[in-house]
Amino acid sequence: MQHQNEITFPFKRYQIQPVWRADRPQKGRFREFYQCDADVVGSNSLLQEIEFVQLYDSVFTALGLLGTTIKINNRKILSGIAEVIGATDKLIDFTVALDKLDKIGKDGVVDEMISKGIPADALGKLDPLFSFTGSNEAKLSSLETMLYTSEEGLKGVQELRFINDAIEALELGSASLEIDVTLARGLNYYTGAIYEVSAPKNIKIGSIGGGGRYDDLTGIFGLKDVSGVGISFGLDRIYLVMEELGLFEDLALPRPKVLFLNFKEEESLPKLKAIKILRSRGISAEIYPDVAASNKQQKKQWKYVNNRQISYVVTDIENTTYKIKNMMSGEVISLTIQELVDFLT
Repeated sequence: MQHQNEITFPFKRYQIQPVWRADRPQKGRFREFYQCDADVVGSNSLLQEIEFVQLYDSVFTALGLLGTTIKINNRKILSGIAEVIGATDKLIDFTVALDKLDKIGKDGVVDEMISKGIPADALGKLDPLFSFTGSNEAKLSSLETMLYTSEEGLKGVQELRFINDAIEALELGSASLEIDVTLARGLNYYTGAIYEVSAPKNIKIGSIGGGGRYDDLTGIFGLKDVSGVGISFGLDRIYLVMEELGLFEDLALPRPKVLFLNFKEEESLPKLKAIKILRSRGISAEIYPDVAASNKQQKKQWKYVNNRQISYVVTDIENTTYKIKNMMSGEVISLTIQELVDFLT
């Protein structure tokens, strides 16, 4: 870490940046995409996990993505399950296969685990995992029963219960927290809580956020024995979900308050002088760039006015007065340059 000797811990940071992966491009899955990361390094406190659940909720609520599901699990629970079924030495194979449950189903997961050398009779103990239902508390109670012989597994249950109880007391805005005991994520450096966020309304696009607790990941950068926890937002996927749900407001393109039509070449310079004065007073003004040499070209300028929904149009100059038309009312009046400034201010 470049500035590790200058950092005060716990250290909080966020970053938005493009990232890359070797993958086959498809909807919501790009080789290059933008991601927003938020991390806290240098604290073992589970209060950080609680804050990240709240951060997800507050961000998605502000974006109007109501009904997101923040799925949470704990790596210690996965280790405990592997211990209970006698597959501790195959933890990575176990978690990688389990993480594919939503893609290949129960039978596919079981087949993959068997192909990795996990005994079929041991996998029978996994059946409860594939049918966990009920409240978060009910799931935690079932896990306590299942993992009663695993100290590490029970510690994971305890950590999840602490987070769940705190979130229930604090209450979320629009998201829901769901314990998902099959959530593993392929990244094997997680050591505690694991997050994954699903889009609302069953939109099929994959996760729009994820993360978890990592102990000593900073060790590869020379900062040993420092715990951290972090989450990410998949900005490209979030954009696609918001687009599909119609959450983007119509964008009003900037337009001048007054447009000077350009019917006569000899009036171009006087109109530019008037525009300079208006702009110096903070009034947005433009001139149509091409001189209208025919009625057809004049109609083109009027069509431009209508398409851009411009409120006022200066048509002609008579001596030192400007003929201005209110496009809403159709009223046409003649004003001096000072009167024009006052009228448009």
